Amino acid sequence: MGAWSLAHLFGDSLSDPRVSLEIIDVHDVIDREHARFDAILLDVDNGPDGLIQLANDRLYCNWGLRVAHAALRPGGILAIWSAYADEAFADRLKAADFAVDEVTMAANDREDAGTHTIWLASRLG
Repeated sequence: MGAWSLAHLFGDSLSDPRVSLEIIDVHDVIDREHARFDAILLDVDNGPDGLIQLANDRLYCNWGLRVAHAALRPGGILAIWSAYADEAFADRLKAADFAVDEVTMAANDREDAGTHTIWLASRLG
């Protein structure tokens, strides 16, 4: 299925001249850019590791976080969703020169719902 076959889900937003669509590994996009992005939003796996796809580790490892840092403009935000908390990951973000805000919220509206974590990592320097 081609990407344009999904256009009905997005209305005419894909026609906006500010939008570009690439079908490529997100790591490769981040890796080739320098100070280009205001934000990088990752919801790639169940958390900051390659739990589902081992190749996703390259997004969350120390050098992967440094690559994301370099791809962001100063003050840019790297936002990462996770199905679980991970204190060591927050420390890795800080070591990659990010200011980190960790947000925990209910997974859904049910009383017995677990929580999800989102790290909002602001590029320093």
